[in-house]
Amino acid sequence: MHLALDRGVPRKERDKVSFGSLTDWDAARVFLEVVRCGSFRSAADRLELSINVVRRRIDDFERQIGATLFTRDVHGTRLTEEGSQVVSAVERMEAASFDLLRAGDFVTSTLAGEVRVAVTEGLGTFWLAPRIVDFQKSFPKIRVDLHCAMRSADVSRHEADVAIHLSRPDTLDVKLVRLGKMHLMLFASRKYIEIYGAPRTAEDLLKHRLVLMMQVDDRTSAKESFEEWFPGCSERDLLVMKTNVSSANYWAVAMGAGIGVFPTYACALGANLVPLEIELRRPLDIWLSYHPSSGRIPRVRHMVDWLIEAFNPAKFPWFKDEFVHPSEFKAVYMGEPLTHLFGGFLTEGR
Repeated sequence: MHLALDRGVPRKERDKVSFGSLTDWDAARVFLEVVRCGSFRSAADRLELSINVVRRRIDDFERQIGATLFTRDVHGTRLTEEGSQVVSAVERMEAASFDLLRAGDFVTSTLAGEVRVAVTEGLGTFWLAPRIVDFQKSFPKIRVDLHCAMRSADVSRHEADVAIHLSRPDTLDVKLVRLGKMHLMLFASRKYIEIYGAPRTAEDLLKHRLVLMMQVDDRTSAKESFEEWFPGCSERDLLVMKTNVSSANYWAVAMGAGIGVFPTYACALGANLVPLEIELRRPLDIWLSYHPSSGRIPRVRHMVDWLIEAFNPAKFPWFKDEFVHPSEFKAVYMGEPLTHLFGGFLTEGR
């Protein structure tokens, strides 16, 4: 077997030296150091190895190459003709290794390319999309493909690089991070309350109009979602509108169409939504998943780290395990003004 470096070299020149199966690339590095230092002892000092180790590495290298590379006498070491040919090949190997390291450093430092993030429609639209600009400021060459849908993406099948779920994925062989908890509760707009009043109990809801997001994630059907929130009630008696799109649900409630179910942070979205004091609440765990091999890609790793911080309960108390009422946000939230979190782009009446 011949060295791959010899491909394309004329047979006549290649046959001057017989290359064996080269499996120890480090021995080639030791060989080159002996050539440059002029002796085994000097090379050993430079490499911080014992002289016996250097000799063994050269003996191993000569066996792999299938040729004698040095002659040894009282005056030191001298390259044979075959050894001189090998020096040229090993120097090309060294240059190629430097190019490879520089290429790796370039890829790591530029952090360019695309990262596919899959998330439920509500979290994607109202929580992540407004903050993606912060990620882009830090990593301007990373292109984010934010896919918002109710069906969870399977990162083990590479449907996305990173996925966020509202239930723990069953997929094996993926990395899972529990980000926090989303707490759902009932809201109405001030406009609606001025006309119809604010219900105080679950029984009061029977006298009101509801706009309901009928699917929280791909595991919960519309029927199951309604029965969980309003056991024993009929959709016909309560619902004035239902939708499977979070943005439509939000705007219908914000404009006064009826009462809706939203995460507790919905009061910060910009419209005059009022949390209702009714003990109908639902907590949902928020999970992040990614494939182990994807997590070793620098741009994906940075996205994973950024997402973990974007749901940090210590920074954003509405993602804590315990329920924090929206009226308590100002006391426990230490960040920028709540409406600034969403850039002020959501305002009632738009």
